[in-house]
Amino acid sequence: MQLSKSEEALMNHLWKLEKAFMKDLLEAYPEPKPASTTLATLLKRITDKGFVGYKTFGNSREYYPLVKKKAYFSKQVNSLIKDFFNDSASQFASFFTKETNLSKSELEELKTLIDQEIKNK
Repeated sequence: MQLSKSEEALMNHLWKLEKAFMKDLLEAYPEPKPASTTLATLLKRITDKGFVGYKTFGNSREYYPLVKKKAYFSKQVNSLIKDFFNDSASQFASFFTKETNLSKSELEELKTLIDQEIKNK
């Protein structure tokens, strides 16, 4: 399941904080901060989608992520490769290395990472 941009921004704050009350999440936003009603709506939506859980303390809820950032990001990248690169990681890698402004040292670092993964397989 995918998150909207505003839901993803909220999740990024929650992943960073690990657990937080609504006031903590509001404080994490830069100015202009969203309205508390907007934040409450976003929290309900991402809770309904299964991304967030919470513990109740009186009238307050402490929210925590149910989905790890790495797992979400991995799914998004795999979806991108499938949808835009015909499910071809090599087409994605070709596009990534040619269409981004990577320096020679960054490309060498990527090559080292790939070589290490090849060794591990």
